[in-house]
Amino acid sequence: QVQLVESGGGSVQAGGSLRLSCAYTPSNYVRGWFRQAPGKEREAVAHINPAGTTSYSVSVKGRFTISQDNTKNTVYLQMNSLRPEDTAMYYCAAGYGYLGSSWSRESEYSYWGQGTQVTVSS
Repeated sequence: QVQLVESGGGSVQAGGSLRLSCAYTPSNYVRGWFRQAPGKEREAVAHINPAGTTSYSVSVKGRFTISQDNTKNTVYLQMNSLRPEDTAMYYCAAGYGYLGSSWSRESEYSYWGQGTQVTVSS
């Protein structure tokens, strides 16, 4: 059983940075970050394959960076230049295998964390 634990959320002013962590993601799993703002559907943010290839949503590309430390079975999401519209509950997810163009589909991930709140004030 894979149990994902997110940490690192908090409140920050626009332009600031936060780093999210997600522990207990096995190194041979694909890892992803999703977010859900109040009143909106959950959306994909970024993903990283076991070999290290990454994908990002258009809204965060160039500002967010996903990375992994397989020695710690942990995936990170470095968020820079944060904007008020980045405010959401952030979830990490894990699935077995490799994802290409389907990386943003929730159904591709078998395991989900409980989420960590990120609030960006203007």
